[in-house]
Amino acid sequence: MTTRLGPPPLAAVPAPSPARARSAWAARLQSPLAAYYLVLGATIALVVLGLIMVLSSSSVESLRKLHSSYTIFGKQAMFAAIGLPLAVVAAWVPPKVWKALAWPLLLLGVGSLLLVLAMGQTVNGNRNWVVIAGVTLQPSEAVKLSLVVWVAAVLERKRPLMHRTVHAVVPVVPVTALLLALVLAGRDLGTALVLMGLVAALMFAAGVPMRVFAVSAALAAFAVFVLVTTSPNRMQRFSAWRGTGAVDPQGTNWQPLHALWALASGGWWGLGLGESRQKWFWLPEAHNDFIFAVIGEELGLVGTLAVLGLFAMLGIGLFRLVLATDDVFVKIATGGVLAWVLGQALVNIGAVVGLLPVVGVPLPLVSSGGSALVTTLIALGMVLGFARRVPGAAEALASRPSVVARSLAVLPGRRNGGVA
Repeated sequence: MTTRLGPPPLAAVPAPSPARARSAWAARLQSPLAAYYLVLGATIALVVLGLIMVLSSSSVESLRKLHSSYTIFGKQAMFAAIGLPLAVVAAWVPPKVWKALAWPLLLLGVGSLLLVLAMGQTVNGNRNWVVIAGVTLQPSEAVKLSLVVWVAAVLERKRPLMHRTVHAVVPVVPVTALLLALVLAGRDLGTALVLMGLVAALMFAAGVPMRVFAVSAALAAFAVFVLVTTSPNRMQRFSAWRGTGAVDPQGTNWQPLHALWALASGGWWGLGLGESRQKWFWLPEAHNDFIFAVIGEELGLVGTLAVLGLFAMLGIGLFRLVLATDDVFVKIATGGVLAWVLGQALVNIGAVVGLLPVVGVPLPLVSSGGSALVTTLIALGMVLGFARRVPGAAEALASRPSVVARSLAVLPGRRNGGVA
């Protein structure tokens, strides 16, 4: 008789069926933590991708102008190192504190825009930068966060009176008009358009009557028409986009044309990371407003679809939070951040691929720009804090073991809480 040594054979484990796998994913998306992890994962992935692409797209220009291929990347990495801890701090700030900060943030935003008018620097025709202690900052980026918090706080208090037009309009519309005037005084139409869309989304999330939207949209469209037609530079860009003006590949058409060439030369899989040709002084602002073109050139269609997928993931997470929360302030503020980040991404990508005229706004979390990166990270950190406080999220987080506990659980003698 033969004695069998060793452990008994393991029973075959049947592979999960596709239907069960789909149901498992559906269950995860219904979890109270779904919005939290979607926003967190997409934010981290976009920041990491942005740092990689800023290093790749800026290396040539940085070497020529700053005598080092890593200077622009180093500044972006520094701002990321500042913004990520600030996002963590923002995630721990409760909504009631954000409401208390609404008016101070608004006054800080107005003051910073006035500072730009007094001592700002003009770059590429726009006067929206200021140098403080040797660091160049763009206060209009911080105004976006100020508007999100302030408008959400004001409209939450006015929610019972929203059916009356005067309460739906005052003070949100006059204050927004003031901020837009200050931004447009620096000739930054792109940021002004983002602010308009942001405030419109905040008012929509708050339940402002549609008649207010109709009048406001008509006034905004008329204002944009006047601003475009009275500016020769904007009219040239608009004519180049529509193809109605003279085709000037050496002038106004240069940037959008080379962006399309970059995307076309990337093909399906791209030329390879760091192998862009357009960044060799052919594509202006390759690491800023047109970094999406370099992504398409180096990483191909797959890389651009990955970027779109990450923004879609971020948008789904933010939208789920809007649906899941019971707090009106959180609902309005999250809707504003959703319109801010995704709206700006659509405007940027639309300009790069030729679907929209070039207005000069960066790709959130990806383009080079310290002020935009830090402000966006703080806003998303605030949203992550909201996501941790939706019904059931705190209990779900508390029930999950930490990474250290999960790692120790596989060690001999640690299973089932036992001690070796």
